[in-house]
Amino acid sequence: MIKPSTPTLRLALFASLCISLWLPGCAFWTDEAPQDKPPQVLRKLPLQFSAQDKSQWQAMRLPGKLLTAYRVDTQGPRDALLAEAASSASMLRQALHIPPEQLGGLQFDWRVDQLIAGADMRQRETEDSPVRLILVFEGDRQRFSAQNNLLSELTLSLTGEPLPYATLMYVWCNDCPAGSVIVNPRTDRIRKLAVESGAGRVGQWLSYRRDIRADFEKAFGEPPGALLGLAIMTDTDNTRSTTRAWYGAIRLQ
Repeated sequence: MIKPSTPTLRLALFASLCISLWLPGCAFWTDEAPQDKPPQVLRKLPLQFSAQDKSQWQAMRLPGKLLTAYRVDTQGPRDALLAEAASSASMLRQALHIPPEQLGGLQFDWRVDQLIAGADMRQRETEDSPVRLILVFEGDRQRFSAQNNLLSELTLSLTGEPLPYATLMYVWCNDCPAGSVIVNPRTDRIRKLAVESGAGRVGQWLSYRRDIRADFEKAFGEPPGALLGLAIMTDTDNTRSTTRAWYGAIRLQ
């Protein structure tokens, strides 16, 4: 059995956060103990997830982090999900199993009233984002590097589940170019696609239409496997700051 060093253990704990995207979690917006893992169920497209969809969203506390507060909030004619972060990081997630041949379009809306001062998605010490839409995929683990194999083995020993094959995050950057891909500094199995950059459109509802397959291939250089889960996350734990943002409906086509 591997006895991890402190730096390696930190990496394994980081990797375990990614696993939480599709493992069973707490009840909606609560902090209860995890439940047994449900069987994977094939979800038929199209799918829509909204702020009122409390039966499907699962709240997830991240180890050692304060909870970001999520609640339904009316924004003009629409109901949205308000996220308020104060030196915190937690997520809401959906468990899925959509075969790669069925992956198509993705639509989502969000609004950010201010950027996070000092946040830089490229640096682990300041890697915060006011909004994230996160997709988790399965794939061929034989392609893992030695480091990712070690992370996966350590995470399996800590959580009972291996490191996800690939995680794609749609994010809002302070200054990185829109359309740029950012490889996570801890593992290349997490990559972020900046769909918005800078403060030019803060305070507005913004709508996006993305091609999941094209975005995955741009980020990872290969076709995607099955989509196993999606999540939303607003976090300010690294910069020790506050922010708030709103999420609208998320649609898979």
